Amino acid sequence: MANIVPDSFKTDLLGGVFDFDSSGGSTFKLALYTSLGGFSTSTTAYTTTNEVSSSGTNYTAGGNTLTNNGVAVASNIAYVDFADSTFSSVTLTAVGALIYKGTSNEAVLVLDFGGSKTATNGDFVVQFPAADSSNAIIRLGDA
Repeated sequence: MANIVPDSFKTDLLGGVFDFDSSGGSTFKLALYTSLGGFSTSTTAYTTTNEVSSSGTNYTAGGNTLTNNGVAVASNIAYVDFADSTFSSVTLTAVGALIYKGTSNEAVLVLDFGGSKTATNGDFVVQFPAADSSNAIIRLGDA
């Protein structure tokens, strides 16, 4: 499986539901999952199904609030990225995550970690790619 951009995110983005400005923009969250089997392009919202909260230690349902690095443009590509997110002192295994709008639960992006990732009484860090037009987690452009 690969990362999934839900169709609802595409239409909601064009409809003005999301604001990726780093100051005054929407609040985004990152929830971790033990299985991505229920996610598809039809996904519309955050769900607790298969979320690690039922099996993890020190993980809070709903996940972490993300720090938005804001919107930028380079080489005719607009992009947005988030600061890395650390789940501290946890015991859990996750295969992926969901980025979603924290105030209303609309799905933004399903992340596939490419296999099970584990933390045992330690930090679980989701590292986002470099914030640039070639690598940022969300990019829109002609390239």
